[in-house]
Amino acid sequence: MEEIITEILRRLRAGETVDDRALVKLIHAAARRSGGDKRAFAKRRLLPFYQRVKAEEPERWAAWGVTPELERALVAVLRMKPRRSASGVATITVITKPWPCSGSCRFCPNDLACPKSYLVNEPACERAVQSLFDPYLQVSARLTALSQMGHATDKIELIVLGGTWSDYPEAYQTWFVRELFRALNDDAVAGTAANPLLRGFAEDGEAPSAATDPERPGERAGSRAPDPIPAGVRARRAFYRACGLLDAGEHAGDARRAAGSAAAGIDPELFAQAQASVNAGELTYNQAVTRLYGGSEAWQRAAEMQRATLDELELEQRRNESARHRVVGLVVETRPDTITPERLLHIRRLGATKIQMGVQSTCQCILDANNRNTTVGQIERAFSLLRLFGFKIHAHAMVNLLGTTPETDRADYERLVRDPAFLPDEVKLYPCALIEGAALCRDYATGAWRPYAEDELIDVLCADVRATPAWTRVSRMIRDFSTGDIVAGNKKPNLRQLVEGRLRDEGQAGAPPVAEIRFREIATREVDPEELSLEVIGYETAVSRERFLQWVTPEGRIAGFLRLSLPRAEAACALARELREAGYESPIASGDAMIREVHVYGLAERVGEEGSAAQHHGLGRRLVERACEIAREAGYTRINVISAVGTRGYYRRLGFVDCGLYQRRDLSDGMAAACGEPGLATRERGGCDV
Repeated sequence: MEEIITEILRRLRAGETVDDRALVKLIHAAARRSGGDKRAFAKRRLLPFYQRVKAEEPERWAAWGVTPELERALVAVLRMKPRRSASGVATITVITKPWPCSGSCRFCPNDLACPKSYLVNEPACERAVQSLFDPYLQVSARLTALSQMGHATDKIELIVLGGTWSDYPEAYQTWFVRELFRALNDDAVAGTAANPLLRGFAEDGEAPSAATDPERPGERAGSRAPDPIPAGVRARRAFYRACGLLDAGEHAGDARRAAGSAAAGIDPELFAQAQASVNAGELTYNQAVTRLYGGSEAWQRAAEMQRATLDELELEQRRNESARHRVVGLVVETRPDTITPERLLHIRRLGATKIQMGVQSTCQCILDANNRNTTVGQIERAFSLLRLFGFKIHAHAMVNLLGTTPETDRADYERLVRDPAFLPDEVKLYPCALIEGAALCRDYATGAWRPYAEDELIDVLCADVRATPAWTRVSRMIRDFSTGDIVAGNKKPNLRQLVEGRLRDEGQAGAPPVAEIRFREIATREVDPEELSLEVIGYETAVSRERFLQWVTPEGRIAGFLRLSLPRAEAACALARELREAGYESPIASGDAMIREVHVYGLAERVGEEGSAAQHHGLGRRLVERACEIAREAGYTRINVISAVGTRGYYRRLGFVDCGLYQRRDLSDGMAAACGEPGLATRERGGCDV
């Protein structure tokens, strides 16, 4: 592998471009010369090899003559899945433990090894099961993987999934989030010697050397490298072994394999019987989960530790403000019928900045047919409350539910993204897929539900994307279900590519351009700041006037944006009265504007590093200053920002001060800085009102 690394370095020094095609040729040539297995030289192994040499063999690494600039170029060549941090932030998704759910949706999977609606074969769930759903272990594993793939991990968005967040006890919620922060604060990244990609092959592609330390897999015997397993990870695994959830000899973390069951600490036969009963409709998911996990001494011993206070959480939050891995976004997932002002106060204290909410449909008859146990009125109220609290709103919308047609699906989605009662900031738009054990299986058997044909489905999704306004981002179009788990429905993991391919073909044929955000993102492209112009798009909601500020290229590509909310005085006063009657003080006041999101694109760089991406041209700061001007001109006296813990320092530098659940800035005359500054064109165009 050294030969490949040094050849890449030689070409980079010579100013040559080393793309994926050139890299593949280098790998194949090295495999032929060595006579070894070419898998040993795969791209995914090269960066871990480089990282190990740099960490453990400084003299060997020094001989390569790698400068900081050359290393950045090398990492760019070897980085796996660059899109993972193309938004400027590295994302870590974690899953909560199996727990009774307040919903009983007909389409939801009922895998007892996971929280409701999730399957053990989904990548995030598989990692969670291997980590016993422990947040510290999940973050450590993902942080390590991202680092070893070459991604900067200074700015982290944490996404907490697992059914309905508000169904879990508050002490568990607080502990879970505290442990997320603690893992980041502890820099719980496993050493290169623990990287499984370095196991199984020697450097020349031959069989592995016998001189491997059995106590530290991947570490060569006699190595003086530090323990590759973070101390916090070792301590937490020791705790779970003491609880009986990990086998005494288990090292790699595959709890299911260690226990010989779909869930660690539960008798395999008992688990299989319970799953069969749920699939047959003889037991509900909630009944089975309560029996299995509530009846397990091992899980109950672990649960005794899984609680924390808000004071303990806030200690970790303060640490994170200056940590190496800072939280720039925290997302939790819940149902609209569980959203209340009191619960949002708690969620905000946890540090959350975005809520994923299962809307699925805005039609009451469809909600009822699918046992959503939610009313359209509750959904409308949830949108209004989330917006007043400043949260970014990420709605889940499903097509092809029981009782829908392609025509009703198109109308339903258009209402979601056009009706002032809703208007999400992001949408997870995906088709219903039939999973064994879901109640929908019985409807499929009787013919009451059928999956759309591929052309029907793509037609609906294309229409939905075209209906999506410029301020909304369609984040996903499929669930991470494996094709083997899907009984009926879309099984193509590249569904989004098919949809976007159709949209591009239609665009070339003269159709209007797609306005949706993700379709327009610059992603990893470099931008010329002189070509950017600032657009302001206004739209109305039930409780506010919204302003979407976006930096765009002449072609309409988006380089950054800001969401500004101008709440109506009567809505803010009504919220204050409701909270006061419940014994709480409202965190917002009439006359306060709210910045709900600031996002600038470009491949994530490490804090303190300069780059050519849009993030490094001051675009975010200029968006904030323009938002302050707009709010002041509209008569607002103060502006709040729903900052993440790791961005508090950034906003303090922009003149905001800590104020309860938000950071606040006075908008009195002279406080808002001028938007214009040398070096960046500011050509503002008025947006369209909806």
